[in-house]
Amino acid sequence: MRKIFFGVMIIFLFLPLISAIDLSIQDMSSNEALIVGLDQPAMFNLKITNNGAGDNFQFFNFFGTDTLPKGTVQINGMETKNVQVGIYPRSDLRQLGRIQFDIYIKSQTGQQMTYPLMVNVIPLQEAFEVGAQDFKPDSGNVTIYIKNLVYFNFNNLYANFKSPFFTFDNSFSLGPLEKKTFEVTLDKEQFRDLMAGFYTLNVGVQAGNQKASVQGTMKFIEKNIVTSTQNQYGVIVNTYKITKSNDGNVVSATQTVLKKNVLSRLFTSFSPDPDSVERKGLIVYYTWARELKPGEQLNITVTTNWLLPLLAVLLIIAIVILTKQFSRTNLVLKKRVTFVKAKGGEFALKVSVIVTAKKFIERVNVIDRLPHITKLHERFGGETPKKIDMKLRRIEWYFDRMQEGESRVISYIIYSRVGVLGRFALPTATAIFEKDGEVHEAESNQAFFMAEQARKPIDD
Repeated sequence: MRKIFFGVMIIFLFLPLISAIDLSIQDMSSNEALIVGLDQPAMFNLKITNNGAGDNFQFFNFFGTDTLPKGTVQINGMETKNVQVGIYPRSDLRQLGRIQFDIYIKSQTGQQMTYPLMVNVIPLQEAFEVGAQDFKPDSGNVTIYIKNLVYFNFNNLYANFKSPFFTFDNSFSLGPLEKKTFEVTLDKEQFRDLMAGFYTLNVGVQAGNQKASVQGTMKFIEKNIVTSTQNQYGVIVNTYKITKSNDGNVVSATQTVLKKNVLSRLFTSFSPDPDSVERKGLIVYYTWARELKPGEQLNITVTTNWLLPLLAVLLIIAIVILTKQFSRTNLVLKKRVTFVKAKGGEFALKVSVIVTAKKFIERVNVIDRLPHITKLHERFGGETPKKIDMKLRRIEWYFDRMQEGESRVISYIIYSRVGVLGRFALPTATAIFEKDGEVHEAESNQAFFMAEQARKPIDD
């Protein structure tokens, strides 16, 4: 009996040791992260070997709010299994940095053990790095990136990129330590005024119900780009436009030189005025020297107005032609008309023709014609006509000869009982004469009279 008693006692003493958990655990994860406020677990990859009898094991912790996997995990005796264990963060978690905590493993028989785990607790904004590749003013696009700095898998991540050069947004997933790049098209008008240097890239990130702002830098590489365009139009009024544009991102010095001859400069205006004017012989040099900021333009307008000199030349030519024509004229007839107040109330006009000889001429026959509605008064002034033909309505004067510079004045009065209103035109007078044995002809100007309403009769 004593042997049996001692045997039973030995069995009961060693029974807890036989049923106790015997697990070998190896943490295969590395620096796993836990994001504050984000309802997403930190995942640990545990390699577990069951050195004892097969059992079902449950995982739980007191550091977080919940644990994965749910339920139990079966591990047979001497079996090795990889188990993904997830820890959800508490909403009141304020401690940041690397924190060690215990994961509890409980068998179906009620036995349990702990295993220490290390997690990196960080806010959302510290999980990312953002930036961009260097680019130049003439770049058509730029590559931007966002990088996951921790061992944490972000699903359905939204990012909004903002900079002085562009605005871009996208939704995507980002695995542990993964870097994602995007190609963004640049609008040069958006940054044409910006200088070279470093600029801030602001990125708004949203993961689940958490939002954060992350900043990075962009390098706008220095480049000097000055473009020049020219436009010229007009002949009489010639306009020449020069535009210098700083399309780079640094302050650039520019110099524009324009030359004019001493004649054209007299009729040329500038906007703006040149900074310096230098004359070398018959050429005048105009210089504009400016410093242009990025995006700045220099517009130079040069206008040469040839209208005044052209009119002056045309006037001179006309004067020369008229002078030559006048000098070639041997006889000049000038006809004029004036109103005469008649006693009987008739419409009456006094017609005068001045005959002037520029050279010595002979056998001068001056012919004038009467308007159809008029009659000829018997009184004449100056020279008396040689012939009056009322049927043909012609009056003729004859001079045997006229010396150079000699003038004769012939005049007569015409009248009409029919009132005349408006513009009254008289025919031109004609002269036929001989010069050096050759017959020539000259014609007067055409005289006009503006008739008003009928006037009261007044004595001559």
